[in-house]
Amino acid sequence: MQRRLVFKTLIASSLALLGAPQATAQAQTARAARVVYHFVDADKVAFALGNMRNHHAGGPDGLKLAAVVHGPALAVFRGDTDNERLKQAFAAALQSGDGFFACANTLAAHQWTLADLLPGFALADKGGVVKLADLQAEGFVYLRP
Repeated sequence: MQRRLVFKTLIASSLALLGAPQATAQAQTARAARVVYHFVDADKVAFALGNMRNHHAGGPDGLKLAAVVHGPALAVFRGDTDNERLKQAFAAALQSGDGFFACANTLAAHQWTLADLLPGFALADKGGVVKLADLQAEGFVYLRP
């Protein structure tokens, strides 16, 4: 009786090991199709926009990216900026279909409106962190560069 149990265990273990490489390969090829980027640090805005560009280049078909911008990072996107590289990177992200959400709380704290920002932002009317949580609940993967 004990030999049968040992034999069954060895067979089950061998089968599990044979199937492991296939499961690993499948896990390595699976990529998130919906990702939300969290912009909060002003000095990382250009880096994060570059990450989004690179994500499109190497991401899966049908990739959907969003960005929630609040705190000091939102000031970088003011409409009166003279930063042409930022404007170009932002325009390219919008052209790729990326969605950008501005935190209503940050706007209110600075007495700004969406009209004070570069065109293309939607309002995160309940705040940036709430929008981040809502997008995650909708299946978006969270990244903070």
